[in-house]
Amino acid sequence: MQTARTFAKPRPRPQPVAAPPSPLRSALRALSNPYVGASVAGGLFLACAGALVLLTGDPKAGTPVVRLSLARITETRAPPGWRAALPTETPGEAPFDSATVELSSTSPDLDSPAAAGGQAIITISGDSHMDGAQSAALALAQAPLAGLFVQGPAGPLPVIASDGRTPAQSYARPAAAAGKPEVALVIGGLGLNAKATHEAIDSLPPEVTLSFVPYAEGLQGWIDTARAAGHEVLLEAPMEPKDYPDNDPGPYTLMAAGQPAETTRRLEWLLSRATGYFGVTNYLGSKFLQSPVAMGILTDDLRQRGLAFVDDGSAARIGGGLPRASADRIVDDQLDGPAIEAQLGALETQASRAGKALGSGFAYPVTLETAARWASGLAQRGYQLVPASALLVRR
Repeated sequence: MQTARTFAKPRPRPQPVAAPPSPLRSALRALSNPYVGASVAGGLFLACAGALVLLTGDPKAGTPVVRLSLARITETRAPPGWRAALPTETPGEAPFDSATVELSSTSPDLDSPAAAGGQAIITISGDSHMDGAQSAALALAQAPLAGLFVQGPAGPLPVIASDGRTPAQSYARPAAAAGKPEVALVIGGLGLNAKATHEAIDSLPPEVTLSFVPYAEGLQGWIDTARAAGHEVLLEAPMEPKDYPDNDPGPYTLMAAGQPAETTRRLEWLLSRATGYFGVTNYLGSKFLQSPVAMGILTDDLRQRGLAFVDDGSAARIGGGLPRASADRIVDDQLDGPAIEAQLGALETQASRAGKALGSGFAYPVTLETAARWASGLAQRGYQLVPASALLVRR
């Protein structure tokens, strides 16, 4: 007799229960992921940088700040006539004398005057020949001033403010008579050559008036820099010469036979390149300046916008009912140091006879060097250096 066997179902062998992972182990496992590790490293770097700034302060605090125009300017390539008159920049030469230029990380307020010109704040790091107190004492008010501009089709246009203020008055450098013969000097052709423009702004006394080419890139930045150094500013208007088109002043040249509407349109384009100038001066224009009709259109437009007109002596007999001044002589017809010194000396003689004299020159290296040396001794010789706006008369 067989005994029946009973087979019991085997019980499953108990599995060991894994201990919950520790926080440290979880963190290490996460950091082993390359994307997570890179993110954490970046966060630590930013945190350390922020802490360093809090401890040491802003390393760029107090460095010069200049606004450069970011507005796109069409048809602004400088014609050969402008370039040929200026010293050529060395290939590879940094346009800001190797200064560091960086855009601000914040966008300008679209309702602010600066936004009207499409500008951004940039910081230029470098040595300055003036300390902060000197710069603040010399600086003219930042343009544009409230109420003195409206937005035109191509950019901001100067206007007379509702309270009667004019750009000719508001953007001029203040000058008080000292009871001495007054001498003024305008240096033109600025904005195309960075080295020459910097030298004019930095080496010439703030009483010297600077005039800028409308075709210059970053024109508003140059004007801002000049005004920050105390210089009042003129805007150059290209005008038709007698040998046009062989001698072409460039796009938007004011033509002697131009229709009134076309002359006004071209002038408005030129005026909209920047703000902060107290008036307009001519570039060439031997034909335009001798046309009563053409000059009537120009002076009427300038008068309605509250601007002055300063010419190089070619339009000395033309009035127009707006603030006017004409150069008594061009000081650098001959590009020679002694010849320029002689012309500057002749300005002193003119001022002794008439009480005032205005000279005009170009941003040639020899002109800038000679003018800076001449101006430094002018007061000792019994003369007062004044901005060109101080010699304006309404005629």
